Amino acid sequence: MNLRDRLQVALKDAMRAKEAERLSTLRLINAAIKDRDIAVRGEGNDGLVSDADITAILSKMVKQRQESARVYEEGGRLELAEKELDEIKVVEEFLPRQLTGGEVDAAIAAAIAESGARSIRDMGKVMGVLKGKYTGQMDFGAVGPRVKDMLG
Repeated sequence: MNLRDRLQVALKDAMRAKEAERLSTLRLINAAIKDRDIAVRGEGNDGLVSDADITAILSKMVKQRQESARVYEEGGRLELAEKELDEIKVVEEFLPRQLTGGEVDAAIAAAIAESGARSIRDMGKVMGVLKGKYTGQMDFGAVGPRVKDMLG
């Protein structure tokens, strides 16, 4: 079952179970996907984004909510921060499992070998390989410095 279908099933289940918070988050996810579908359709494609695109949308949603939760916590708005963290849990259900530190290092080493990277100048090639294979499974903001260390 593809990601889009899994989201639809979860949405229907949340409606049946009357889980208002979960339903709200799932609707936000569907709205973001539909927005992207419309944007893609405007570019002349078939109008449906791939699972990889949906994974990227979900990853972006998690990052946005993490930042919002941090801001709310700093501002003393703990109830709003808690709501953001609850939304993150729902979104993460549809993301692939995050790689551990050792798995990330192994993936970086494999990407360096695959791309033939020799120096920092080849970092873009390595990141391209990683993004192609591990979208949604690692935080590329944190991976960049690790790639730089391994190449430097």
